Amino acid sequence: MNDAHQTEAVLLRVILQLAVIIAAARLAGVLSRRLGHPMVVGEIIAGLVLGPSLLGHFLPEFSCALFPPSTAPIINIISQLGLILLMFLIGLEFDFGHVRTHGKTAALVAVCGIVFPFTLGLLLGRWMAPHFPQVNSTAFSLLLATALSITAIPVLGRVLVEFNIHRTEIGTLTITAAAIDDAIGWILLAVVSAIIGAQFDPGATVRMVVLTVLFAVVMGLIVRPLCIYGIRKAMAHGQGHLTLDALAVVFTAVFAAAAVTNVIGIFSVFGAFVLGAVLYDQDEFREAVFQRLKDFVTAFFLPVFFTYTGLHTNIGSLGTGIMWLFLAAILVASFIGKFSGCALAARLSGLKPRQAACVGIMMNTRGLMGLIAANVGLQMHAIPQEVYSMLVLMCVFSTGLLSPVLRRLMTGTELEAPFRASEFVRDALQRRTVPAVE
Repeated sequence: MNDAHQTEAVLLRVILQLAVIIAAARLAGVLSRRLGHPMVVGEIIAGLVLGPSLLGHFLPEFSCALFPPSTAPIINIISQLGLILLMFLIGLEFDFGHVRTHGKTAALVAVCGIVFPFTLGLLLGRWMAPHFPQVNSTAFSLLLATALSITAIPVLGRVLVEFNIHRTEIGTLTITAAAIDDAIGWILLAVVSAIIGAQFDPGATVRMVVLTVLFAVVMGLIVRPLCIYGIRKAMAHGQGHLTLDALAVVFTAVFAAAAVTNVIGIFSVFGAFVLGAVLYDQDEFREAVFQRLKDFVTAFFLPVFFTYTGLHTNIGSLGTGIMWLFLAAILVASFIGKFSGCALAARLSGLKPRQAACVGIMMNTRGLMGLIAANVGLQMHAIPQEVYSMLVLMCVFSTGLLSPVLRRLMTGTELEAPFRASEFVRDALQRRTVPAVE
């Protein structure tokens, strides 16, 4: 087979996979919303259905033909590109004008939200490690603790936008804390990976932190003014719309920022998020970008990422009672550690009990970072397949828990009014299946 025919053969497989993934994720996402949960929960579950947990278990030959291992890297790259664009949109979407007011509170929430679950994760890892002699116990404990201690900005951001609470003070506080949490999480994951590889170098870690801070400063003090100047000219030229030339410049800037943070070592998505965040107050530009990108990113890229994750999760690997006990322990430790740490920090910072609880439950949302930590652990042979599946289920559990619990906690807070006006509630009321606020 010549190169042209081989390329066409691979392309056909990828096209078929994308068609199945997008259709399945959309159907599962709509069903998830009908049941009162964010669409992302359904999209991850769609991956579980299409993966070895169900389709691969009952129809292994068909599953292997539809999702051969040779195309997995291609689907993975597509999903990562989608995450980069999503992070840029999330940065644009949030109102960071309250950061000066809530900066200290957000930092305290982020730190406590890492320390508490990380400590529980270490203890849990030491208890579980003897049952997995094929992995190093220290490496296992460190990666498990890292996976339990982080918050996923893409998932959290998408849920806040879906609930229409992204521009409230509590929403801004939470996403700011999640951004700090995520940045610490990248560094923590890098340090843990270095320790596992017996290559820990304090100098390299300090260098990465300094470069990260420098990147943020440059983006805020130099890149932001330049971008605003260009945005004003582009908006005037396009009469409020992005021309193709302007859209090309946006793509170039997003991927350039992503490339810089990738080189620094804190991964590509963080750079895209920072670029969007420094332009959060450019309302006309934000609306123009959304008109061009938001629907495509939501309908195409995101389902690919979340479904790809499910495709590599095998619930069947949890075949014994002790494995299900470990899963229960991970779910409890992840929830208690993150919720108690974040809620306590918010309460000590002056928030009312319900407000603090809302922050705690929102910060408990996981997804991207938890899945990245799990994938890193799996690739480094620090965690076995069984624990990888447990961590994916933890992400589904924590995200699925957000909607019903938050609806009960937000009564009487500033979140209630915007949530009642959200598309999520309007759709629910039309079906009369989910009350607006319980």
